[in-house]
Amino acid sequence: MQRSTLLRATAATGAFAIALTLTSCAGSAAEQAAPATDMPIGSVDLSADCPSTIVVQTDWNPEAEHGHLYEMIKDDYTIDANTKSVTGPLMSDGEYTGVNLEIRAGGPAIGFQTVSAQMYQDDKITLGYVSTDEAIQLSATTPTKAVMAPLDISPTMVMWDPATYPDVKTIQDVAPALEKNGGVWRYFDGSAYIEYLKSAGLANASILDGSYDGTPSNFVAAGGKDMQQGFASAEPYVYQNEVSAWGKPVKFALIHDAGWQTYQSSMSVKKDDFDKLSPCLSKLVPVLQKAGVAYYKDPKAANDLILKLVDEYATGWTYTQGVADYSVKTQVDLGLVGNGTDSTYGNFDDARFADFYTKAAKVYTDLGTPPASGETAKDLYTNEFIDTSISF
Repeated sequence: MQRSTLLRATAATGAFAIALTLTSCAGSAAEQAAPATDMPIGSVDLSADCPSTIVVQTDWNPEAEHGHLYEMIKDDYTIDANTKSVTGPLMSDGEYTGVNLEIRAGGPAIGFQTVSAQMYQDDKITLGYVSTDEAIQLSATTPTKAVMAPLDISPTMVMWDPATYPDVKTIQDVAPALEKNGGVWRYFDGSAYIEYLKSAGLANASILDGSYDGTPSNFVAAGGKDMQQGFASAEPYVYQNEVSAWGKPVKFALIHDAGWQTYQSSMSVKKDDFDKLSPCLSKLVPVLQKAGVAYYKDPKAANDLILKLVDEYATGWTYTQGVADYSVKTQVDLGLVGNGTDSTYGNFDDARFADFYTKAAKVYTDLGTPPASGETAKDLYTNEFIDTSISF
C-alpha cells in the first residue's frame, strides 16, 4: 500500500482539507520561468522515444526517499504549488536528455488515494510509485508493471521505547513483550503486513490496535507502554529531536526482516502502456539508476529542492533538514537503498519477488481482494531495462 495511507496519515486530520483548499503564493521569478528546452542534448537522448514531459506520480510529499527523482531536476524548474508538482529539464550526469520531467506529490495532494488509481485517472502520468503489495492487491482492477526499485528494502518498521522494552530486539520479541506488559502495537488499519504477521504467528489480536493516525500523541501518552509503526528512515529522528513531548531515542525492527519483503515505491507503468513505453524505458531506466547513485553520493542540491517544495506545497506536513540528512544516512546504513544481494542498483530479485507474491496473494485473497486470475509474479515486474553495470 502507498505510504500516505500506511505511514504518513498525520495530515489526514487537517491537512487533507488544507491540501484541497490552500492556494500557495507564487514563487520567485526564476521559479515561474518555463523550463529551458533549447539546451543541447547530451549523450542520452530521450526525445525520440519518450513523452516530451515524463510525468512521475509519487506516493507522498517530497522527501529524501524520493531523492533520485529530484536529482534529475535540480535547476531551471517551475513549481506549481496548486497542483503540488515541479517541472524542469530532465538531466543525466549534468546533461539535458531532450525531455522534461514533472514530479507530482502524492498523499494529501491526491486525496490519499493509491498511486495506481491516480495513474488510471490521468493518462498524462508516465510512471508512478507502486509498492509490490499494492500492485498485487490491485492487479485485477488497476494493473501495473514495475521497471525499477529505488528502494531495496522497505523502511516500514515497528518502534518501541528501549527503556520500557530493553530486551526487545526483533519482530519475534514484540508480541511476548507487549502481552507481558499489557501494551499494544498501534498501526494503520488495513495494513496488509499485519495480516501476514498474524498468519505467521508473530502477532495476535490481543496486542494489535489499528487506530494509528500518524500522529505521536497516543505513543507519547502511553509513556513507552505501546509500540507503533512508522518509517525507519524518519520517525526515530523525529521522535528524538522534533517531538518535544517525547525527546528521547526509540528502537525499531524492520517488517522486512520478518518476511514481508515488499519493494517500496517501485517505479511502475500501467500494464497496458508497457509495450508502448518500452523503447522509452530502455533508455530512461538507466538514467533513473544513475540518478539514484548520484543522489546518495551528494544529496545536498536535491534535498534543498525537496525542502523548498515541502514549504511551498504547504500541505500541513513538515520536513526538516535534520530529517532529510538522517534519512539519507539511515537508508544507506540499513541497506534500504543499495545493490541488494548482487552488484546492481535498482533491479528486482526474482526469488524474493516470487516468495513475496505467494505470501501477499494469500493475504489479499483472505481479505477478499485476490490478485488477477491467472497472474504470476513475473507479470508484475521486469528487469529487462536495468543496466547491470550501475551500482553503489
